[in-house]
Amino acid sequence: MANTTKLAVIFGIVLVFLQVTCAVSARHAAGTTKFELRQNVPAVMTVNGFQQGEGGGGPASCDGQYHSDEEYVVSLSSEWYAGGARCGKTIRIANSGNLNINAMVVDECAGCDNEVGASIHIWRNFRLDPSLGQADIKWSDLDTSP
Repeated sequence: MANTTKLAVIFGIVLVFLQVTCAVSARHAAGTTKFELRQNVPAVMTVNGFQQGEGGGGPASCDGQYHSDEEYVVSLSSEWYAGGARCGKTIRIANSGNLNINAMVVDECAGCDNEVGASIHIWRNFRLDPSLGQADIKWSDLDTSP
């Protein structure tokens, strides 16, 4: 009889162990989408079209959708895009006059370095002429939730 009790206790421990292992694995998987928080990162803002048919590009990498150029949306250089970890996150863009605009990351700018591709709407709200093609900015992470 003592062996049966011992076996039941061992079985109970194994069962608890499996539950703990599953919980740890789920947290680890969610942890793979982390990124280093960035603040006041110098960058070049470029004009990016997010609507279908603009610039020959496809839908946004984050959600597979096209977005209106009247939205506050951006693409980030691959390093900052962080394998999609910033998808749907909000960043703050600051121009040289310290005017700030918040925008959502929806796409990756593959092959770009230190670049934030911004919608026309962002350019207009900074009161910049999109024909300039680029402007010096700084950006910071705002949305840090997983």
